[in-house]
Amino acid sequence: MSHSEAAPAVPLRRAQRIARIEVSGILRIGARAAQLKREGRDVIVLGAGEPDFDTPTNVKAAAVRAIEAGETKYTQLDGTLALKSAIAAKFQRENGLEFGLDQITAGAGAKQVIHNALMATLDDGDEVIVVTPYWTSYADMIAIAGGVAVQVPGREENNFLLDPADLEAAITPRTHWLMLNSPSNPSGAAYDEARLRAIADVLLRHPHVWLLSDDIYEHLIYDGFAFKTMAQVEPRLADRTLTVNGLSKAYAMTGWRLGYGAGPRELIAAIAVVQSQSTSNPCSVTQAAAIEALNGPQDVLAERRESFRRRRDLVVDALNAIPGIRCRRPEGAFYTYANCAGVLGKTTPGGRRLETDTDFCAWLLDEHDVAVVPGTIFGLAPYFRISYASSEEQLRTAMQRIAAAVATLA
Repeated sequence: MSHSEAAPAVPLRRAQRIARIEVSGILRIGARAAQLKREGRDVIVLGAGEPDFDTPTNVKAAAVRAIEAGETKYTQLDGTLALKSAIAAKFQRENGLEFGLDQITAGAGAKQVIHNALMATLDDGDEVIVVTPYWTSYADMIAIAGGVAVQVPGREENNFLLDPADLEAAITPRTHWLMLNSPSNPSGAAYDEARLRAIADVLLRHPHVWLLSDDIYEHLIYDGFAFKTMAQVEPRLADRTLTVNGLSKAYAMTGWRLGYGAGPRELIAAIAVVQSQSTSNPCSVTQAAAIEALNGPQDVLAERRESFRRRRDLVVDALNAIPGIRCRRPEGAFYTYANCAGVLGKTTPGGRRLETDTDFCAWLLDEHDVAVVPGTIFGLAPYFRISYASSEEQLRTAMQRIAAAVATLA
């Protein structure tokens, strides 16, 4: 072979840890909706878990001040001392939890904190219990870390919550973590103190099982529901609990990428090892903004929570008025998780038979310009998730379209 010739390129071989993992189905639906919009279609997208509000003005101003002050360099690996102090104060003020600064980590979103924790603790074959329906990334992050996601159903008749007896039955010697998300994405279901206490009683009987409490929707709670987190309810679990939170949802800071976690020192140190070899510190300017979000005025949280509550009621009431669809009223977050079993098996005017929730959601997008997410993606069918983090006008129009679409089925 001459120097000018080259051997044919060998096709890329994906690593086994991601061989069966694809980009999030939610993102694929969003990309399809975006394509239809570019083609001139008036698509209403109710798929993304992103508030339509802007980041609070005082938070943006803090970021500008940080830039002008030259706070644009590397910081401590897992957050500045000022940020960790603000996080510690938040936990004490809002949750009654005391953490030292060496018990706190900050990363590029709550998602990174969860990923770091799994990478730092799972060996091949270790099991992690997740409650269906669950946020789609949980299972894939577990798989990338070498673990096995053990799915335990949160049944609709149980308000999509984990039954303590089902938890007990799912625990094996290989169980490493239980992941608990309250309020939940995608169902909006939340665990009250009594249910957390019952789950804690199970975990206390199995000292090898750790708890990852994903509290990202903590401030989006309605109708007087009292939010509690597990380390607050059962202090005896504190030495094996990682409490995760962030700024994306309540403070409308999705693009800023700042999440945090608090737990035992040895776990936080292990998480730091993983982060040191990936992103290093979270963005310095975002950290300055996060300090203001946590320490500054909190009035915006109540104002936006009330707006989300009105949107929730609009969507739930409209869905329950559609024959063949039923939807429980969620306690928190900004999602509804509606049962569509009553429309499956029916045929569209174009002769398309809707066999699954995926079929139903694809039909709504393709022919009625509404993008929602099938429950199959979240591990529990036949349901579909609506994100009501959109304007009331858009939500009303979308509900009218869904109702009109279902009325054409035979």
